Amino acid sequence: MDVPCLATFLLLDDPRGREELLLFAREYIDIARRYGHGIILDTPTWRANPDWGAKLNYGSDKLRAANKKSIELLLMLRNEHETEQSPIVINGTIGPRGDGYRAAFMTAAAAEDYHSEQIECFARTEADLITAYTLTSTDEAVGIARSAASNGIPCAISFTVETDGRLASDMSLGEAIERVDGATDGTPVYYMVNCAHPAHVELGFAADAGG
Repeated sequence: MDVPCLATFLLLDDPRGREELLLFAREYIDIARRYGHGIILDTPTWRANPDWGAKLNYGSDKLRAANKKSIELLLMLRNEHETEQSPIVINGTIGPRGDGYRAAFMTAAAAEDYHSEQIECFARTEADLITAYTLTSTDEAVGIARSAASNGIPCAISFTVETDGRLASDMSLGEAIERVDGATDGTPVYYMVNCAHPAHVELGFAADAGG
């Protein structure tokens, strides 16, 4: 299926696309249930923010509708498949304002304002938390975490790293996490790294450990 700009939220408005999203999620739910584990289901909204929406002719109203539809889709799956042994957590996915593989330059205040509309939309639904993926900027992470706190929804932060295990801004993972925690009173419930090879992430851990 054609997914311009990797904007999978576009699939929500297409019957075939919705079915593909459901089939994809059910495969992972089946694995979780088979082994008696819980699972976090992500909304397909990594690109559902104003700058990327503008590239796809999605204005503010259509973006809000897409974010709400994404939660409704996962709620349907939770109602169908959740068990006591395999609880399902619904996560609203946030993406960077720009490219997830380039250093971003935005103040924390600007990031908080920019991402607030999407975060507020998730906070008004039954989403359990939000997660911001492929971030390269601690300021953007701080703004997202502050917006989540002001909207009363837990958040997780996921950075991506270069081949040397450092952020595109040349900051180490340890320094990035400490900076975000320090600026937000430890608001993020956990941190992740995504879209990076494990060998590269390992280099980042070794550098932070002084190796």
